[in-house]
Amino acid sequence: MRYMKKIILSLAVIFAALLVTTSCQNKSQNQTQDEAGQVNNFRIKRGTNISHWLSQSEQRGEARKLHIQEDDFARLEELGFDFVRIPIDEVQFWDEQGQKLPEAWDLLNNALDWAKKHNLRAIVDLHIIRSHYFNAVNEEQQAANTLFTSEEAQEGLLNLWRQLSEFLKDRSNDWVAYEFMNEPVAPEHEQWNQLVAKVHKALRELEPQRTLVIGSNMWQGHETMRFLKVPEGDKNIILSFHYYNPMILTHYGAWWTPLGKYKGKVNYPGVLVSKEDFDAAPAEIKEQLKPYTEEVWNIDKIREQFKDAIEAAKKYDLQLFCGEWGVYEPVDRELAYNWTRDMLTVFDEFNIAWTTWCYDADFGFWDQQRHSFKDRPLVELLMSGKKLGE
Repeated sequence: MRYMKKIILSLAVIFAALLVTTSCQNKSQNQTQDEAGQVNNFRIKRGTNISHWLSQSEQRGEARKLHIQEDDFARLEELGFDFVRIPIDEVQFWDEQGQKLPEAWDLLNNALDWAKKHNLRAIVDLHIIRSHYFNAVNEEQQAANTLFTSEEAQEGLLNLWRQLSEFLKDRSNDWVAYEFMNEPVAPEHEQWNQLVAKVHKALRELEPQRTLVIGSNMWQGHETMRFLKVPEGDKNIILSFHYYNPMILTHYGAWWTPLGKYKGKVNYPGVLVSKEDFDAAPAEIKEQLKPYTEEVWNIDKIREQFKDAIEAAKKYDLQLFCGEWGVYEPVDRELAYNWTRDMLTVFDEFNIAWTTWCYDADFGFWDQQRHSFKDRPLVELLMSGKKLGE
């Protein structure tokens, strides 16, 4: 009998231990599920890109360190911006052997500290990687874009984000978000959708609740938003598109685009290019120029072109964000302001968050060299719209 009691007691202890273990496992699983289901307080409305600093720049050392300082973030807060997008490039953060380059990581760390200190949320945007460059087609570098044809390149992208996550994971989910990649140019939309699923899965295993910014294929175009497949049930996602239409206006004189060769007059609103100016234009750009002689461009056209992006945000019940928009500095300012005013009106009508391209470069409003505004009226116009929470 005593022997039987010992057996029963032992079985009871084992059973209790199993209950505790199962309870702990279920609790852990439920906590993970709860975390993934919680919605962050990463709320954004008016921002700008801190571009040509940790991305698309040859500056290194002291010049790069001094290019952006705390006073820049203080200035943006004072002006009325509530967040920034910080583009970063692989070549600035990792050498060709994949080793970290410490100085860039320190600069990003400083930037995020300054952003938080000055009440600016921040999106860390992986802008250019060695296996993918959004402008390769215009610079005849298509061969360098191996991301959508190479499993090794895709694993490389996942590895970059694993390292970024390790570095950034202690930042508050309410203050820092991640943008997978800037302006994907996958030959097929489904190739981008599959890569989105891979990156999303990898990051969710590391950070169940981080806000993730996902853009559409083909330069984050508004017209491709309807093809984007967004991971279901994840409310900590922001949908992103970019908008520079009409290019003949926003990129007038831009040397890196074919339409930059056009020297005639541009109108906005209305028909952008007259028949006379079209006839006088260089023959090699007439095919691209012709649509601008036929269509009327105004606020209604902008609303119409935003439709797919707005519908996608409604479909998934997610916040919509225009990550890049702006006008090249040499463009006639009256035209630039007319277009900007219409853009802001549509943003506010549909509660679309935005970051201008950009703060201090060739689409910007601040002159970092002279430490002064180069377009104060533009800033005043940008700040005339709705604030966060309005």
